[in-house]
Parts: sequence; C-alpha cells; structure tokens
Amino acid sequence: MSSSALDSEPHQTTQPPTHPAPGLSTMGLAAWIALLVLLGAELMDMIDQSVVLTALPAIQESTGAGPDTVQWLTTGYSLPIAVGLITGGRLGDLYGRRRILLVGTVVFTTASLLCGVAAGPGMLIGARGLQGLGVALMIPQILATLHVTFAGQNRSKVFGLYGAVMSLANVLGPVLGGLLTEADLFGLSWRPIFLVNVPVGLAVILLGRKFIPESTVKKADRLDLTGMLLSAPAIVLIIFPLTEGHLHHWPLWCFALLAAGLLVLGVFLRHQQRKQGNAPLVPLSLFRSRQFSGGMAAQLMHGLLCGLFFMTWTLYLQHGLGMSPFHAALAFVLLSLGELAGATLAAKSGGRFARRLPQTGALITLASTAAYGLQGDTGQADVTLVAMTAPVVLIGFGLGMVGGPLADLSLAKVPHKDAGSASGLFNTAIHLGIALGTALTALVFFATTGGSPDAALNRDAFITVLWWVGSLLALMWALMFCLPKQANDQAD
Repeated sequence: MSSSALDSEPHQTTQPPTHPAPGLSTMGLAAWIALLVLLGAELMDMIDQSVVLTALPAIQESTGAGPDTVQWLTTGYSLPIAVGLITGGRLGDLYGRRRILLVGTVVFTTASLLCGVAAGPGMLIGARGLQGLGVALMIPQILATLHVTFAGQNRSKVFGLYGAVMSLANVLGPVLGGLLTEADLFGLSWRPIFLVNVPVGLAVILLGRKFIPESTVKKADRLDLTGMLLSAPAIVLIIFPLTEGHLHHWPLWCFALLAAGLLVLGVFLRHQQRKQGNAPLVPLSLFRSRQFSGGMAAQLMHGLLCGLFFMTWTLYLQHGLGMSPFHAALAFVLLSLGELAGATLAAKSGGRFARRLPQTGALITLASTAAYGLQGDTGQADVTLVAMTAPVVLIGFGLGMVGGPLADLSLAKVPHKDAGSASGLFNTAIHLGIALGTALTALVFFATTGGSPDAALNRDAFITVLWWVGSLLALMWALMFCLPKQANDQAD
C-alpha cells in the first residue's frame, strides 16, 4: 500500500491493501497527520477516563459530592461508552468511519464544555454521560481505520504507537488533573481539566475532515436496530445494580435487575444468532476465532484491573499517605514513565515476540504489584514518593507492554468488512471492564473506608485492592495463551 492510501480523498474498502503498508519512515506528511489525529482522538478518550481521579477531592469539596457521586463521575462516563461502542463500531462500517468519528468528536467536545461550566454534581454527571456517548462513536473508528490501513510489520509498529498513546493517556489524565487543579487557573479550580478538551477537539474535527481517509463496507446493509435496542439495556441492567448496590445495602431489586440484564443479554445473543448472514449488529463468527475471543477476555480483565486500581490509588495517595494533588500527580508521572518505556519496547519489537511480549508484561506487573503491596503493608504511613519509585515504575513498564500488542494480536485475523464491529467489541471489553472495576471499588475499597478520609482506613483498603489486582493480572496472563505464539501466525 502506498502512502497515498492515507490522503484526504474518501474511498471505500473492504479488502486488505494490495501492497504492504509503507514503513513509518516513508509515510508522507498527510499520512502522518492522519495517524496523529487518530491517536489524538484516542488520547482524549483515555485522558478523560482518568482526568477526574486526582481532582476528586477538589470536586467533592466544591460541589458537596458524596461517595456515590464520586463513583458516577467515572462510571457515568464509562457506562455510556460500554453501551454504545458496539453500535458505534457498526455505524462506522455502514456509514463511514471518518464521518462517525467526526460526529462523535463534536458531541464529545460540546459535552466537555458543559462539564467545565457545570453548576453542580447532577449537571456534571449528565455532561460526563454525554462525553461517553461521543466517545462511543469516536473510538471504534480508530482501531478499525488502523486495521484496514496497515499490514505486516508496519501494522505492528502502528499498533505499538497506539499502545504507547494508551499508556501515556492512562497516566497523563491524573497528572493533568492534579496539575490543573493545583494551579487553580483563573480561580476555576478543577474546571480546566474538562475545558482543555475544547481546543483539542476542534483540532481533531478540522484536521480529521481534511486528512483522515473515509472507509466503509462496500455494500452497506441497514443497521440492526433490534440488536441495538437489546444490547443497550442488557449492559445497563448489569452495570447499574453493581454500581449502586452497596449504597443501598444490596436490596432485592439489585439482584432482580442483574437477572433481567442476563435475560436480555440472552435474548440479544439469540437474535444475533438468527441474524447471522443478514447484517447483524455483532457478527458472532468473530468469536469462533480463539485469537479474538481470548484477546477480548484478556482485554476485559485489563479494563477491570485498571478501573479498580487507578481510582483507589489516587485516594490512597492523598487520603492514606497525605499527599497533595501535585505530589499524587508525580506518582502517576512515575508510572507513566514506566508505561512509555514498556510501550516503546513493544512498538520497536515489530510483533516479533507475538504473545510472549504482553504475557511478560503481565508477569512484570504482577510481581511489581506484589512488591508494592508488601511495601505499603509494612511501611504504612512511612511510604514516600522516592521509596515507591521502583515498584511503581515497574508496574507501569509491565502495563505498557500489554496494550498495543494485545490489540494487534486480537484483531489480526478479523475480516476488513467487520473491522468496525470487532473494534467496537474490543473497546467495549476494556470500557465495560473499567465500569465493572469502578463498581467493584464499592465492595473492595469503599466498604472499608465508608468514604472516610481516615488515613489508616484508606491504607488498609488499598492493600486489599492490590490482592484483587494481582488475581486479575494472573487471569489476564492465562487468557493470553489464546493469542499466537509465533509472529508468523498473527495473520493469514
């Protein structure tokens, strides 16, 4: 594939590139701009997943938000994403991936402005939900466009860059949240953490319209509206009681909603089974591939441990260890440096190590998490930023080795006509995992602290969280045995 495949002219594609994709060094300026815009859109999504973490105490103080509201600032963002990603991915397949990406960016940018001017916690949660809806339209188009555009070793490098952006964003969000909140720009306290998205979103819209190529299914069918109307309530009915149950001491209605969610999910899957060959929302044939289904499950575990770890870590640093938002942000910087190093290693490997690379990353993170837990358990309040440097950097290094290779290996054999659906499913896995992980904080962390800022309670609760994180890492490592062992097994 020549570099002209990434130009400003729309085109349709359902077939792999005729020629191998060019090396990154030979890509033209338009191709580079398109790639940077796609990665910039991904960066916005991932940053806003975590940007509120280090700003939570300031948001609580200025809005009077309680523990339930704190959870919904993240779950209210993740849940619409988890609900809408599958539909968003299919919309891109049918109506144009660039078009749906730009529509989603408009929604996200508008919602970010509303977050920045929110007068209270209710409006803030509503605007976060609208942000999530925009992301559900944006994000599936990114992986789908990368998947249908690049091939071979060049594909692995591009997915390595994608992993590096994910790694950067995971920690850049809390860092920006801490720095912007501490700076109190124009007396706006935490509000600039959302307002900064406005100029970035406008840049993505303007540059994306000019440089990102259009791609879609050659013979587009109609959207499976019945499938869409079944998938959304199934996810909501499962996530909502998991998030709210602890606040109401797990009443009967929570279990009733969970049962209803599983029932609707079963009806959805049955409907999709009948629709196979007739434009289903989810092509179930994707799951016949051990590579895709195993990668999806590993991605779910990845999101679950991130949702559980990052929210509780910032509360541990500030409430348990008494750090300021700025010093908590520095702890996230340490983790980000490790993640960038791990993701850079993954990008340079060019896919040569196949599943061995992300599996090694999972084991490094597991060992480092255990060391960090032992340090906190024995040192308690004496743990300093300098003392935690080694385990925190290594936790980040291991996680950085996972993201890009896991996406590359999981999607490698997906037919191009199903690229949007597969991307939507894959992204749904991590966002659903994050929502579940955030909900799990109620059982694992807030059940101990009760929302109290008491230092000892927050330290003890976080040690319990690390046991859960370690278990999820071990499970993720085992699931990655479904991925190819050799680099030449990644694609047909």
